[in-house]
Order: sequence, then C-alpha cells, then structure tokens
Amino acid sequence: MNVFDIIGPVMIGPSSSHTAGAVRLGRVVNKLSDGRIPARVEITLSGSFAQTYKGHGTDRALLAGIMGYHSYSPEIRDALMIADQKGMQYSFIKENIRDAHPNTASIKYYTEDGAEGTVQGASVGGGNIKVDHINGMRVSFSGDKNTLLVMHEDKPGVIASVTNIMHWQYEDLNIAGFRLSRQAKGGEAIMTIEIDGNPPDTLIEDLRKLKYISNAILIRKL
Repeated sequence: MNVFDIIGPVMIGPSSSHTAGAVRLGRVVNKLSDGRIPARVEITLSGSFAQTYKGHGTDRALLAGIMGYHSYSPEIRDALMIADQKGMQYSFIKENIRDAHPNTASIKYYTEDGAEGTVQGASVGGGNIKVDHINGMRVSFSGDKNTLLVMHEDKPGVIASVTNIMHWQYEDLNIAGFRLSRQAKGGEAIMTIEIDGNPPDTLIEDLRKLKYISNAILIRKL
C-alpha cells in the first residue's frame, strides 16, 4: 500500500471512485485512440455508476478522461460543454452488466477515420481502476504500471517474437505481468504486458513492424 491508497488522488470532484477513477477509465480510451478525440462514444453505466452518475459527476469525469484530461484537471467541471464544442457526440445508457463491479463503465468509441473499440472497466476505490475487457476480449490491468497492449493474429511464434525484441533490444525492461486473450484459435488476440521501467516510444514502432501484429499501444502509467 502506498500513500495514494491511503489519502486518495489529487482530483477535481466529490468522489475518488465516481470521479477520479472514472477519469482514469476514460483515459484508457484516450490511449487506445492514440489521443484522438472520438467522433462518438456510447457509455454504458452499471451499478452505482448508473444510479448516481450525474450527481457525482461521473459523466463529466468519463468524458474528460476520454478527451485526455487528468483527475486534477479543472476542465472536468465543464467536460460536457467542452465535448460539445469539440463536436464529440456522446450518450449514456443505464444497464445492469452481469457479474460486473458496482462501479463499471463500458465505453464504445468511434473515430472519424472509421476505427472503433470498446473498453470495459471498473473504479475500485481510491481513484484506482481495473480494466476487464478490450474489444470484447478479457484483459486485466490497473494502469498503475506501464502497460503494453499488442493486438495480433493468434499464430505460432508471435508471443516469442514480441518477448525476444523486448529481451534483446530493450534489455532494461522487465515484464511484471503477462496475459493473453483471444476470441478463437487462430483469430484476433491481445497480449497485455505490464512493464517495470519506462519503455521508449521506439519499442512500439518496432513491435508494429512484426508479422501478424495489427497494432501495439503503450499505456503509460495513468
């Protein structure tokens, strides 16, 4: 446990779970969209998020994170207006997500160039989050460490090619956690790799050049 766990985050808003954690969930979408503001987002809220999202500012917090703001950004207060000014369409849907944490949001985003994706995660207290699904595939990371997301075809040797680059070309990096998820054998898959240390941007460039890799994204510690 660290000081952040005890006293909570530096933040705008009334609740670390409903505001600061919500901003951090939104920031995962911002990272996945390479910092581009989506043309449209559909946000499904479950549990207490659905019940109190307006009063606790969860709606504003999620949109602020999606637009790249931090939990301490004063823009959170005006996030709805800022989103309107930037032309981002947004909707909030209240729905019970089965077997989900009470503070869960599922965010579907669409970019102007036709890309789309889904992030589902929960605010678990003290501004901390847990991301459970990306694009329908199960993942598990908190954003407390630098995290690599590697989207790829489920082919033999892909994992080895990724870890070999990390070992031989970026030997100062240490893998702190690894998870593989796939929709079906031989289909779309995703590696979630949590890393000790501060990986350079060139790692992403090198990973994207590998065979069968469709995309690689570095989510720096949130």
